[in-house]
Amino acid sequence: MRGEVGAPVVILVRPQLGENIGAVARAMMNTGLKELRLVAPRDGWPNPAAWPVASGAEALLEDAKLFDALDAAVGDLTGLYATTARDRDLVKWIATPRQAATKIRQATAEGERIGLLFGPERTGLTSDELALSDVLVTVPLNPAHASLNLAQAVLLLGYEWWQAAEAGPSLRLHQGGSEVAPLSQLTDFMTRLEQALEEEGFFRTPQQKPHMVRNLQAFFARTKPTEQEIRTLHGVLSALRGLRRKRE
Repeated sequence: MRGEVGAPVVILVRPQLGENIGAVARAMMNTGLKELRLVAPRDGWPNPAAWPVASGAEALLEDAKLFDALDAAVGDLTGLYATTARDRDLVKWIATPRQAATKIRQATAEGERIGLLFGPERTGLTSDELALSDVLVTVPLNPAHASLNLAQAVLLLGYEWWQAAEAGPSLRLHQGGSEVAPLSQLTDFMTRLEQALEEEGFFRTPQQKPHMVRNLQAFFARTKPTEQEIRTLHGVLSALRGLRRKRE
């Protein structure tokens, strides 16, 4: 069936109502999206309120994976598309659902594992959560009433992904024989980089640190480094720390 091979993973961060999770599963089944991950749902999981709303998509709820933290939920992925309705203080690629769907089709055809990230119904994703993504997805709607519920947002992205199956290939990046690094490897590098910068006094005040770390996270996520590039970056850090020890 068209639309199932290489389908992106749907990740709901701190979803609030079981009914909304059930409606998301139904929207996913409509559009060939088959993997659902839940990060710290407010009312716990499984939630019996989800099943009556799923309407034929109960298998998706049965197979949904539960995570305590976002890092664990996206660690095996190589690309992350995060939905947001507001401008944020981040340097990020911004795409409509249709533009995102074309890019996702191309990435999955090249063997990448892509996630679609959705935030809580009332507040959406935080800036720190958005910083993990390489593309922000915004839906161009009537500015006087642009609010979407969670299932509507999933259905819009899923529909565009389904329709993009017929789109032709676009520009392709040659990766030199190395795969795009999964987000877990990028997170490990960022942890080590943050520690090294802390030791060197890079963060002049505690107030500056979260913003600067977020910007660095957004930069590396946007560049989508390969596994070889991550190994090189680790080597750079090791070399710089070795020089510091020699000076001491």
